[in-house]
Amino acid sequence: MKVVCIMQARVGSSRLPGKVLKEICGRTVLEHDINRLKLVSNIDEIVIATTVEEQDDEIVKESNRLGVKCFRGSENDVLSRYYFAAKENNADVIVRVTSDCPCLDYNILNDMIKLFLQRSNDIDYINNTMDRTYPRGYDSEIFTFNILENAFNNAKRDYEREHVTPYMYDLNNKFRLMSYKNSSDYSRYRVTLDTPEDLKVITAIYESLFKKNEYFLLEDVIEFLDKNPQIANINEKIEQKKLGE
Repeated sequence: MKVVCIMQARVGSSRLPGKVLKEICGRTVLEHDINRLKLVSNIDEIVIATTVEEQDDEIVKESNRLGVKCFRGSENDVLSRYYFAAKENNADVIVRVTSDCPCLDYNILNDMIKLFLQRSNDIDYINNTMDRTYPRGYDSEIFTFNILENAFNNAKRDYEREHVTPYMYDLNNKFRLMSYKNSSDYSRYRVTLDTPEDLKVITAIYESLFKKNEYFLLEDVIEFLDKNPQIANINEKIEQKKLGE
């Protein structure tokens, strides 16, 4: 089965405009994302899914510079963007990550994909967010093209179209779901990029860890935040946007 990682990215962001093109340690956030994804051995292809809006020409330029495919689709109907990107690239299995996660751990994704492929006859969808044990910023979802097509054809609510997967993990729709959990609960930490406070935290992490190991892992981040609570506290009160906001 062909495994395609589709990463959504756009310049527009209400809380931190242009966040994925901001530079940390001399590289854009999008470049850090892609470099980390390239280490995931179970991914056959990486596709950046951006919008048809003119401002996102910058995402296309950056994708071209970094040597990855870019697909352009609807700004608000992100579900359709994913569907057509997956269809164009003949995906059997889709790995969904977002571009605001520059600390993404390739080992976690490798393990999740491996498990999904092993269980492909009896599960449709797996994520590490239903029972959250990872920090925000490590969110990953894996699902079949068939369930994506089902959602594309049947999801009606705005938030289902905007956030891609709510229709899939809605228990009423009776898909075969699996939750992927870490052995320790680190959900108290926030390592996603959505606000200026988040940028401060992620910049501090990179400035401490990047020179020693460009592809530092979850355990490195946890050790740093445990030792530097003043950094972790910078964005501890930031609330994630709710579905539909």
